[in-house]
Amino acid sequence: MSISVKRMKKLLKDDYQIIDIRSAAEIAHGEIPGAVIVAPENVLDNKNIDYSKKLIICCARGEKSEETARLLQSEGYDAQSLEGGFGAWLLDKMSMTDENEKAFEVEKSLRKKFRKEIWSKFTKAVNTYELVKPGDKIAVCISGGKDSMLMAKCFQELKLHDKFDFDVKFLVMDPGYSPRNRQVIEENARILNIPITVFESDIFESVYNIEKSPCYLCARMRRGHLYAYAKELGCNKIALGHHYDDVIETILMGMLYGAQVQTMMPKLHSTNFEGMELIRPLYLVREDDIKAWRDYNGLNFIQCACKFTDTCTTCNNEENQSKRVEIKELIKTLKQVNPHVESNIFRSVENVNIDTVIAYKQNGVKHNFLDEYDNK
Repeated sequence: MSISVKRMKKLLKDDYQIIDIRSAAEIAHGEIPGAVIVAPENVLDNKNIDYSKKLIICCARGEKSEETARLLQSEGYDAQSLEGGFGAWLLDKMSMTDENEKAFEVEKSLRKKFRKEIWSKFTKAVNTYELVKPGDKIAVCISGGKDSMLMAKCFQELKLHDKFDFDVKFLVMDPGYSPRNRQVIEENARILNIPITVFESDIFESVYNIEKSPCYLCARMRRGHLYAYAKELGCNKIALGHHYDDVIETILMGMLYGAQVQTMMPKLHSTNFEGMELIRPLYLVREDDIKAWRDYNGLNFIQCACKFTDTCTTCNNEENQSKRVEIKELIKTLKQVNPHVESNIFRSVENVNIDTVIAYKQNGVKHNFLDEYDNK
């Protein structure tokens, strides 16, 4: 037996308790105020649960919670599964949010509270790497996550202060989202006053049965579709929401897993779409600051939401994310010994001395130090 969010809201607050059985990774993207966080295997004989009340079990989508509710019912407790899980609760919360008021608060936070951590670093990257130029028409690509939504708000702010003429289009590609995740994206765009253009593709369906590297293929296909649609709209650039932490993790992953020294570039030319460029305006912004901005404003965003898992963070399946998690933990460990390790990793690819490199590639051609050794 389950209960809808609408019916739950009609209950007296003292008569029920929400038991959130989602994983730590899922909860990190949004909590239900007042809910008791408990792993499914610990719902019995738990001192934090008031068994005298109706227990409403919440998971991500209202599926796993049904099993937990049945377990509690078998022990004689009044327990029900929350229909639609956290997603349903979130959509109800968002439907009650006034877009003009929330958008004003978010914009104010960028100018005031997060000016140093986010806004200044956004503009520094734009200027340092010459990401935006006069006459540009930029497709700001929104996946629905925290990074791309923040990037969209930063571009809106940049337009208010622009020193030269450029244009932006806020582009959302639906690669096969569930109706609920699509609705969350559209609701966030409404709340944040971001005028999105949505187009659809069947990428999730196309890669669903691919056994080897489905996430890599998905990312490549998504980028190709974004380039193509952006070009149709007359754009010459697409903007993606990769941040500072993505950059340093990519550097280490390349070294430790790919036996190569390379970085995620702040901008690059498209090899398949002539005249198109890719830019990364959040290049200098730390992920913890993005999370702080999200939480300060009480915002909730989707993650990757693909068919492999509805909770992956582009992408959080074992093939790719386990390596990234290892790298995150490695950096965290190294930082305990050297507090400057993150900036040192970032700057390492700015201070490459070719004279001390055995071999390197440039424009697809491999060069060896022996090529010029006898001429020195």
